[in-house]
Amino acid sequence: MLRNYLKIARRNLLKSKGYSVINIGGLAIGMAVSMLAGLWIYDELSFNKNHKNYDRIGMIVVDQVFGGELQTSKSVPYPFIQELKTNYSESFKHIVPSTHTSESILTVGEKKLNRKGQFIAPEGPEMLSLEMLRGSWASLQDQQSIMLSASAAKALFGKSDPMNQVVTVNSDLHLKVSGIYADFPKNSQFYDVQFFGSWDYFVARNQYMREKQWDNHALTIFVEVKPDIDFAKASSAIKDSELNAIRHLDNMKNEAATNPQMWVHPMSDWHLYSNFKNGQVDSGPVQYVWLVGVIGFFVLLLACINFMNLSTARSEKRAKEVGIRKAIGSLRLQLIGQFFTESFLVVLLAFAIAMLLLDLSLPWFNDLSAKQMSVPATNLYFWLTSIAFILITGILSGSYPALYLTSFQPVKVLKGSIIQVGRFASLPRKVLVVMQFTVSIALVICTIIIYSQVNFAKNRPVGYSRDGLLMVEMKSDDFYKKSELISAELKRTGVVENVALSQSPVTDVWSQNGGFSWKGMTMENPPGFSTLTVSPEYADVVNWKFLAGRNFSSNLASDSAGFVINETAAKLLGFKQPVGETVSWQSHWMTNDIKKNFRILGVVKDMVMESPFQKVAPSVFFLFGEPNWINIRLNDQVKASAALPEIEAVFRKLTPTVPFEYKFADQEYDAKFRSEERMGKLAGFFASLAIFISCLGLFGLASFVAEQRTKEIGIRKVLGASVRNLWQMLSQDFVQLVIIAAVIATPIAWYAMQEWLVKYAYRTEVSWWIFAGTGVGALLITLLTVSYQAIRAALLDPVKTLKSE
Repeated sequence: MLRNYLKIARRNLLKSKGYSVINIGGLAIGMAVSMLAGLWIYDELSFNKNHKNYDRIGMIVVDQVFGGELQTSKSVPYPFIQELKTNYSESFKHIVPSTHTSESILTVGEKKLNRKGQFIAPEGPEMLSLEMLRGSWASLQDQQSIMLSASAAKALFGKSDPMNQVVTVNSDLHLKVSGIYADFPKNSQFYDVQFFGSWDYFVARNQYMREKQWDNHALTIFVEVKPDIDFAKASSAIKDSELNAIRHLDNMKNEAATNPQMWVHPMSDWHLYSNFKNGQVDSGPVQYVWLVGVIGFFVLLLACINFMNLSTARSEKRAKEVGIRKAIGSLRLQLIGQFFTESFLVVLLAFAIAMLLLDLSLPWFNDLSAKQMSVPATNLYFWLTSIAFILITGILSGSYPALYLTSFQPVKVLKGSIIQVGRFASLPRKVLVVMQFTVSIALVICTIIIYSQVNFAKNRPVGYSRDGLLMVEMKSDDFYKKSELISAELKRTGVVENVALSQSPVTDVWSQNGGFSWKGMTMENPPGFSTLTVSPEYADVVNWKFLAGRNFSSNLASDSAGFVINETAAKLLGFKQPVGETVSWQSHWMTNDIKKNFRILGVVKDMVMESPFQKVAPSVFFLFGEPNWINIRLNDQVKASAALPEIEAVFRKLTPTVPFEYKFADQEYDAKFRSEERMGKLAGFFASLAIFISCLGLFGLASFVAEQRTKEIGIRKVLGASVRNLWQMLSQDFVQLVIIAAVIATPIAWYAMQEWLVKYAYRTEVSWWIFAGTGVGALLITLLTVSYQAIRAALLDPVKTLKSE
């Protein structure tokens, strides 16, 4: 019986090659897209699961009140390490302090590489369950040791043995290679970490870490809770730990006023639940998981709807077959088995093509989504899921035609009244088409709004000039000792207009502090200020826009006790004329935490240095402190391609131990949009395929209607109807369906985008033309799709269509 079913199915597929190609191709595309979406979701959900103790590793975070709002920080103060070990060790198996991931220069002989790494406590490798290729988890017990990733070791040492060789870090740290570990996968929070150095050695080399300031939040603490302790219990235990430690310290009153609340953020939440607002988890990457999952499901559903519609369009030809087989004794159950066999055959063929499409498109999709995914061909769960996938899709795709076609009465079919269409007989197909275009139109609207938001933020005034602005990080003592000489030599080349120093790059802020007070201050604990060390030339290099006052002067010693503030800070301070007013600051920046007074010298327009989608933080700029970056303004009369060799020659001459590496401010600023742009491209990709698949479904329905109304069209032509009249008659029903879909999709897309945009403080307005334009576009696509079948039916010779009468 099954062999007979398969033979009939094969003959039917070959008999209608055009329908078969559209049917199988549409379903294959839908399945391939769904599998891409599934792989993407699996990759997101499996983040950090490469660590053996994934479900027991966490990070200490702190909630503090600034300006009446609860803010969450992943940076904690150095003294908190000992506080945890002394008073709360019963909750934790490991307490592992670490620096934040940062770039360093690794040098071996003549090879100099820029790699990201961390300095971490000796038990860190064990806690993270590093896959050791050489050495052991205890490799960092020696303070002057370093562990390299396999790729970093190969880049530095080639084929030679790296063990016990010396690596120079940032030209002044000479560390011995004590271990080699396998590179982290791309879906790991530590993917970029190419080396681990000794935490104890880092502390010994950095005075500010040994000062044990409670208000200097400069490090990360990873923990592993004990097997009998859950994260909620551990968080409850340490909640008031910092507050209890500092409440009686006179110089920590500002820190205590923020009411710091410590808690443990589980590793399982680091990736998907990483955004916080007012102390609560805010919408983060997890929303994209839901978005891609919903889109993948609907694209597959659209492909299944296509199968139903295209199969129904062929029902007239198959109806007589059903009638004859019923007349000679076939049971309905046998006919249902026949149609489900055809359905599963189509699904199996579609699945095979989908796997091919998946394999071909995965490299491109990985590049688009910044992933490193592969088809898990050796994974049993993948194939079990695929089998379930085929069964569900086959049943879903074949259910409607199998049950619908086998319901025909053989007497009526064989008399010629093939399908007696009732008033609501076409309603299911129309509902399916409306559903298809509702999803497609909503996706297109969402894609347009995502791109509008990105472009809106890109066009935001940033308060400085990005073009021709070069940034070089100072990664060794050579920079600090020769900064003035470097500046002079760069200006002497003629390709550089000006040079300035700063504590962080122009496109980021590395330091935020509290402890500010001023005359007339009403709030008990004001929000933190972005604090930035700059040199007097900074204003000219970034082209500050002064709203009031003046810049720092290198000729006035008193300016070392001066501030330049941004307009957000000026509004927060509340002075009518802020220039000349005094702001007091007590912080770890000051010797012995003594409160010092600073005079406001000038007010500049807000610089968008962090997220272009969020509000600018109140910021203060000053002259004291240690800068980390050299900012170079290129001569606008010289092309960057001509200027770079000249600049590189200066750095190679004056800092020979450090490779010349630079960043353009405009490129770094554009990188801030990558996440949103990536989701926009993904949404655009899915929306395009949804429209394409929906058009296939529309083509199927148009074909069905044209076949149903062939004789009606012939009669109308005989009575004088023109091709234009017939085209309009056949098209108007489809236009109505798409209009209904647009009406339904509009509020759905509007609500979804309002929920998405609310996370951005600086966001675009959702304009009416987006909805209207998308609806008009859908109508045009509908007319183009339907017109082929409509005009083809209208051009048929009525003699041929009516001869049977």
